[in-house]
Amino acid sequence: MGVNRARATTGVITLTAALLLILAPTASADQVRDAQWPLTVYDAEKVWKTSRGEGVTVAVIDSGVDASHPDLTGQVLPGKDFTSAGEPHKDDDGHGTGMASLIAGHGHGVNDSAGVVGLAPRAKILPIRFGAGGDKLATTEWADGVRYAVDHGATVINLSLVDSSAYPGSKAAKAIKYAQDHDAVVVAGAGNDAGSVNYPAALPGVVAVSAVDQGLNFWSKSNTGAVTVAAPGVETPQADPTSPSGYVVADGTSGSTAYVSAIVALLRSKYPDLTAGQIVNRLVKSASFLQHEGKKAPDREMGYGIARPGTALTMDIPKGPKQGPLLKGSSSASTNSAAGTDDSDSDTQAKKKKKKSSSGNILLIGGIAAAVVIVGILVAALRSRRNGGSGGSSSGGGTPSQGMGYPPQPPAGYQQYGRPGPNQGYPASPGQSSQQPNPYSQQPPYQGQ
Repeated sequence: MGVNRARATTGVITLTAALLLILAPTASADQVRDAQWPLTVYDAEKVWKTSRGEGVTVAVIDSGVDASHPDLTGQVLPGKDFTSAGEPHKDDDGHGTGMASLIAGHGHGVNDSAGVVGLAPRAKILPIRFGAGGDKLATTEWADGVRYAVDHGATVINLSLVDSSAYPGSKAAKAIKYAQDHDAVVVAGAGNDAGSVNYPAALPGVVAVSAVDQGLNFWSKSNTGAVTVAAPGVETPQADPTSPSGYVVADGTSGSTAYVSAIVALLRSKYPDLTAGQIVNRLVKSASFLQHEGKKAPDREMGYGIARPGTALTMDIPKGPKQGPLLKGSSSASTNSAAGTDDSDSDTQAKKKKKKSSSGNILLIGGIAAAVVIVGILVAALRSRRNGGSGGSSSGGGTPSQGMGYPPQPPAGYQQYGRPGPNQGYPASPGQSSQQPNPYSQQPPYQGQ
């Protein structure tokens, strides 16, 4: 399996009761805007009073982004094309432009009341174009694009794609690790084949996104397993320069990924001093299962719940460790951990070291004691032989049996530390070790609206 866009189906948007309706008793002048149900669900107007994504660059690594689309004019940076065409603003597929519109579209017309508005309309889009030929060359292209994006100021990287070649240790995985080490949040789609979360979303530290529909119910085609959060991804209107109308309605974790990238952009704009891991911490802690009673985090379908931008921006949430909940305890966190962690984590590590040191001292003392007993036994045996084995007392006193005994037992309170138990989080993704520590080791997110 090669590189695929994480999009399931698309269709030209039409004015139908099923599409428009549900949100308002009457349709306004612009059917595209009316059909953007995620903006209604998220109460975007209220969210934008806190943050619009100013000052944040989001890399859209995809089929290119049409910078001339009326909903994206002025939002798209030069970027780079990693195909032979050399045109990052050319989009023959329409997918990349669609993702960019959900993230940072600003609409058009009078008061920008028409077209698609993204959830972070003041963020900038860095387009990275790569080929989708389904071969290793395409994987190399988008992996190089990740590094380029980081080196050119992107602090959020949107990967609305699935690629089985992005397994742990691959060039693509190393590129994502490079992004994480340089304080970028990487967001990727879980996939649309109702299987297990695909790579690169399944890699450590990546925000893996599943999709929900207009009723905020889990989309049945979305992949499950190591999901981080869910977001709107069904019947989402988005820009598409390949469509006669300039718009399509699409299903898939591509769209839900774009919405989460937009939420991350809002957070990075509001909290510029937080690390990428701490931003993810806010995302995770503010997510909720809403009406889905009985679900417990982390859930195979929704992870920690549906991402909520307004709550993520305003909830009182401690910063948490610099590496964040997705990298905690994983090999990917080694570099970030070296850079620094919370004092509480440092204290915990110090206590663990002290405990190990104390255990080592106990074992050493026990070993010395055992050696003393054994020496005593040998001395007693030699004396017994010298006395003819009669069992009589010598000048040292005592019989051989009095010198015998079991090796000393560990002192009270000592524990033997065996192998760690199995991972209590999600089952390992294909190609990942089943011994990987649970990355979701923090407390469950807050619930409620």
